[in-house]
Amino acid sequence: MTKYDAIFIGAGHNALACAAHLAKRGWKVGLFEAADRPGGAVKTLELTLPGYRHDLAAMNLSLFAGSAFNRVYGTELAQHGLEFAPVQDCFASVFPGGRWLGVSTDLAMTTARIHAFSARDGKTWETLVEAFPARAERIFSILGSSMKKRALARILFSLLRKEGISGTLDLGRFLLSSPRAWLDETFESSEVKALLGAWGMHLDFAPDIAGGAVFPYLEGMANQSFGMVLGKGGADTMIRALTAMVEGHGGTIECNAQVERVVITGGRATGVMLADGRRIEASRAVIATVSPKALNGLLPEGSGNSGFDRKMRDFRHAPGTMMIHLAVDTLPDWADPALQHFAYVHVAPSLDVMARAYQEAQAGLLPAEPVIVVGQPTAIDPTRAPDGKHILWLQTRVVPAEIRGDAAGVIQDRDWATVREAYADRAIAIIERYAPGLSGKIIERTVVSPLDLESGNANLIGGDQICGSHHLSQNFLFRPATGSADWSTPVRNFHLAGAATWPGAGVGAGSGFLLAQQLAGG
Repeated sequence: MTKYDAIFIGAGHNALACAAHLAKRGWKVGLFEAADRPGGAVKTLELTLPGYRHDLAAMNLSLFAGSAFNRVYGTELAQHGLEFAPVQDCFASVFPGGRWLGVSTDLAMTTARIHAFSARDGKTWETLVEAFPARAERIFSILGSSMKKRALARILFSLLRKEGISGTLDLGRFLLSSPRAWLDETFESSEVKALLGAWGMHLDFAPDIAGGAVFPYLEGMANQSFGMVLGKGGADTMIRALTAMVEGHGGTIECNAQVERVVITGGRATGVMLADGRRIEASRAVIATVSPKALNGLLPEGSGNSGFDRKMRDFRHAPGTMMIHLAVDTLPDWADPALQHFAYVHVAPSLDVMARAYQEAQAGLLPAEPVIVVGQPTAIDPTRAPDGKHILWLQTRVVPAEIRGDAAGVIQDRDWATVREAYADRAIAIIERYAPGLSGKIIERTVVSPLDLESGNANLIGGDQICGSHHLSQNFLFRPATGSADWSTPVRNFHLAGAATWPGAGVGAGSGFLLAQQLAGG
């Protein structure tokens, strides 16, 4: 019988980062992944034609590049082939009439663009950027910490000492604010508000959802101050480096290996049973990087705590996403050719458009005008496509997993298997308002519906790419549920990590590294 110190259920980037740290500390680790390759939602595949390398879901690796894990292990990961493609023209939004706004690392350039819409907002932007280092330190002290009483008390004491009661309350109010509330009190231009507010939609924060202000703020300020990074050759450069690191320190990664259930002995997790009948033992920890809803299957007799089990069953997922991957002859003909240099172009012209799309999706309707994120990775990294050709990464947010109707009253079908191509046509037609002729540039396209995403990765329930809503009732101390933000479960030695746990979604390896440090020091 095979025996490890720690067994991982799943081999996404959080599991790999956690396993790498434990292996460096001398633990014998084994990762068992149901899919045919490690990486979870971070995969780069030839989804359209040979030679065109598309990131299936996650594309932006900025969080990982700036993560605590990469600060510690970046040199070793680079030796295993991790390579970033830096981005200076980070993100932009397009508006009717050929107008647009974009954030580049050149502060004077970004400020001039904003100033053209509002002189006051241009000055505000400069003020925010100047204050960002100090404010970022306060925010990241929270986002990068474990949700434990001692850690939170230390953070609160530090905030009170540096900011005083008034400053600490201001920060707390900001963290509770909706994107629209913060944007309305900070800027006057509707275009500036839309430029930043689009980032909330990446994390299930429509403009009027409390707790979402921090994400547009951080994306805007971080991209302005540091730029963005993509993975050289594809986002999977990170996964290949992490895999090599784990295996280089004696770890085992087995794919096409479905874990059927966790073995519990005397209230303690002691191993797992695989679908092929093998029993694998763990002496120190079993770590599941799965959606909380999956625990119902992994723990068929429950955790021993009915309240915990109920909370895991009730865990709320965000609305779905539809991905459109295009192989194209050339980049879109935006009204201004400068837009061809940006990693992301958001087609989300106002906060109201975003709010309406979100509400329609929540009601089970195909949004009449979805938010579309146009990723242009080959503008940054031409190695992802044959010479002279390009790929486009189109994220259509947000859409329902179960279709009850079409807000536009056009699409009559309710089955994603038949709807996805028609809805992709709608998304491309919307883009063509701002970049005419895109359809004629398409060599090949592959549409991935929310249910396709789930069938390829059981954690992406209903096409939820962030593995769970980040609304306040399911974030911070409440992610994934009250009393479980420290990655513990009622079963001793059994831990839950990954995007569904604190500190949440994104490719920052946060939960994996924090749990590894908790288990093995570091």
